[in-house]
Amino acid sequence: MSSHTPEDVRWMNLALAEARKGVGRTAPNPPVGAVVVRDGRLLGAGWHRGAGLPHAEREALAAAFRLYGRDEIRGSTVYVTLEPCCSHGRTPPCTAALIEAGVARVVYACVDRDPRHAGRADSILDAAGIEVVSGVGQTAALEMLRPFFKVRETGLPWVVWKSAMSLDGRLTRPQGEGQWLTGEAARADVQRLRSEADAILTSGETVRKDRPALTIRTPELLDGRAQPWRVVLTENPGSLPSDAPLFTDEWHGRTLVRSGRDLTAVARGLAEEQGVLSVLVEAGGKLAASLFEAGMIDEVVVYIAPMVCGGPVPAVAALDLPASVRLTPFEVSAIGDDVRLRARVLGG
Repeated sequence: MSSHTPEDVRWMNLALAEARKGVGRTAPNPPVGAVVVRDGRLLGAGWHRGAGLPHAEREALAAAFRLYGRDEIRGSTVYVTLEPCCSHGRTPPCTAALIEAGVARVVYACVDRDPRHAGRADSILDAAGIEVVSGVGQTAALEMLRPFFKVRETGLPWVVWKSAMSLDGRLTRPQGEGQWLTGEAARADVQRLRSEADAILTSGETVRKDRPALTIRTPELLDGRAQPWRVVLTENPGSLPSDAPLFTDEWHGRTLVRSGRDLTAVARGLAEEQGVLSVLVEAGGKLAASLFEAGMIDEVVVYIAPMVCGGPVPAVAALDLPASVRLTPFEVSAIGDDVRLRARVLGG
């Protein structure tokens, strides 16, 4: 393994930007990006667009071939955000594509944790005379790949609890003041957050009281992807309003109703049956409390409005925990007049 250079970091950042285009779109596969570079020139870029479609390396190589031809690709460097696959699945192995293209060097961000691939690309590429460098951009790549790796290692999707609350932790404003706690900028940011998720989880109580649509409504965020699965947890399906948007809109086929008694089984079923990697929780305090008690929350995104509301509806209902849930904030930012806190559950 040779060391990397500042140029490697520069080009890997571009590959990471390609990978971000696939977040929320590739399940059950991971979001991966790649670029082809020679003599300081970008020849091609690509990202994996979904299961059964070409992987990022093949997309980037195809783009380079269209623009510059095969001779320019020979001797190039390919930067990719995940170790190239080396097994036959729904698509051929990317190690074979790299060898066939005659590239001189492959730089990847992190090792694949899939046991079919983990660490095997290095020896395959090395045997073909291709220099291999790993670990460049690893932190950023792992951030994107956490949901994929969690499913691979545990069978459970990555769960993000999202909430909008007042400074005193309330979900509702006093009667007559209107529905919204947060402003338009924060609500637009929630659309982006939904676009990163494969499923949105809510409760039967929320469906009965609020009748949410739980859809991506920003056209550019929806372009090229399906609406997230909308999953309603309830122990009394017969009490759900049949005329609610979740059951009557054009995406009603993306709505699932599940028993809320075994949360782990529900989550595992979403990963196994629907290929879900990430779940966004949009519900009241009772479901949030149940998920925290079950140790199922990996990340939180909280929008805090600059107001004190009082009232009986807390963001998280009474918790029965053996110890506090500790969070590691990694992003605090102003969104319009509101504040967004994004944090990971310690150990998640």
